[in-house]
Amino acid sequence: MSAQIIDGKAFSASVRDKVATHVARLKDEHGLTPGLAVVLVGEDPASQVYVRNKGKQTIAVGMHSIEHKLAADTSEADLLALIDQLNQDPAIHGILVQLPLPDHLNEDLVINAIDPAKDVDGFHISNVGLLGTGQKPMVPCTPLGCLMMLRDHHGSLSGLDAVVIGRSNIVGKPMAQLLLGDSCTVTIAHSRTKDLADVVRRADIVVAAVGRAQMVPGDWIKPGATVIDVGINRISAPDKGEGKTRLVGDVDFASASAVAGAITPVPGGVGPMTIACLLANTVTACCRAHGLAEPEGLTA
Repeated sequence: MSAQIIDGKAFSASVRDKVATHVARLKDEHGLTPGLAVVLVGEDPASQVYVRNKGKQTIAVGMHSIEHKLAADTSEADLLALIDQLNQDPAIHGILVQLPLPDHLNEDLVINAIDPAKDVDGFHISNVGLLGTGQKPMVPCTPLGCLMMLRDHHGSLSGLDAVVIGRSNIVGKPMAQLLLGDSCTVTIAHSRTKDLADVVRRADIVVAAVGRAQMVPGDWIKPGATVIDVGINRISAPDKGEGKTRLVGDVDFASASAVAGAITPVPGGVGPMTIACLLANTVTACCRAHGLAEPEGLTA
């Protein structure tokens, strides 16, 4: 068996096309332009690249993009004041504070200062509670992207056995809640799970989000299962030259792709979906703020 490759690049492009279509409709029919504000504190190189890509893609789909770049020593009071300003700005429908923050800033305090209706990362405690109780939250972008790809591949997920490896607040826990919402039977596993291999082997769907390079080998995968690899890990690649590295997921792609029915690659799988779903969440937030119908196919 050779697994079908779930192409995150192509799928994210289709999501961005849907976003752009809905943005154009909001402009033409309602005179509204969804606005996204991204706040970056400090000069972390990876965060800078990510924020730059977010800005480019926001503009490309026709939305309003604002970036606030603050010094690494910005005080908590100043950051909270900026968030309050953005909360009050009717032209801003989505607010994202890029993580990680410098050590002197309390991430929980900062995240929970964002208006939950504008929390397009879906990290605010109110959105966590809404998701956990089956109501209408802003859904974290990476799990939302995973869910979209699973729905596209399977159609209905009802009754499928799903194992989520990883229990983070950003991916593992919300992913499990989303799968429950689609009537999967869900197990959250992690590095301390007893007989982890046997737990994974029974799954029709495996979502690997534990942050350990190639932790899940092919012999853990049920034949024909769908594997969503959220991991992004950099390992040495001596075949490319001294000091060179390459990106791999939490799943050993070579062995797993020989057993699985479908699998996401790393890179080019889940990664591109994260920004696409951020754009989708911003459109959803704009629609909710103005009492308009939410865009089909862009929400959980």
